[in-house]
Amino acid sequence: MKRDLLRRSFGCIILCCVAAANASCVKLPRRASASGAQTSNFSPPSEAAPRVSINHASREELERLPGIGPALAARIVEQRERYGPFRRAEHLMMVRGISERLFRQLRPYLTME
Repeated sequence: MKRDLLRRSFGCIILCCVAAANASCVKLPRRASASGAQTSNFSPPSEAAPRVSINHASREELERLPGIGPALAARIVEQRERYGPFRRAEHLMMVRGISERLFRQLRPYLTME
């Protein structure tokens, strides 16, 4: 009886140790490569490339940004007209269709002026 109880306890301890070892495994984010560098399809703007003011740009100027099409440019202008100018560039993510990932790609091209 005691041996059977001891075997069950030992098996439970082993199972708990294995579960704890798996739970403490550190995983990298999906988009991070093994070196930790972010990969992007867009190159950063060159020194000569003009930055776009999200508070004053027209739909056509916004459409020139990478990842921004006519519908998304219209939503940005509509958001700006409805709620006033953006206070911070990060507020652009309140526009439906602009994810954090797209915002990170757009950030080098944006200005608040």
